[in-house]
Amino acid sequence: MARVADLHKKWLREPKYRRAYEALEEEFTLASALIDARSRAGLTQQELARRMGTTQPVVARLESGRVRPSMRTLERLAEATGSRLLISFEPRDAFPTAVLSTRQAEL
Repeated sequence: MARVADLHKKWLREPKYRRAYEALEEEFTLASALIDARSRAGLTQQELARRMGTTQPVVARLESGRVRPSMRTLERLAEATGSRLLISFEPRDAFPTAVLSTRQAEL
């Protein structure tokens, strides 16, 4: 049976698959940053939801990358995780995607 990682490497050689995968990269990057912020804060999705004034399914959707959160939501998440929200624009030729990340607030 083929492993998913091996299939992914094979499929990346196909232009149509590669374009579709690269189109989702920014969403995956954002979802990963949200999960990292919650993990660094040592919170479950339920605990984060409570701190944000929302529900666990909303946090799950944010972390899945299926939705694009508003600035207000990102600010609430940063506050709830003790993080500072940083957004930057970088030249495309220097980096593959614009990076949106959260960083732990300095204590």
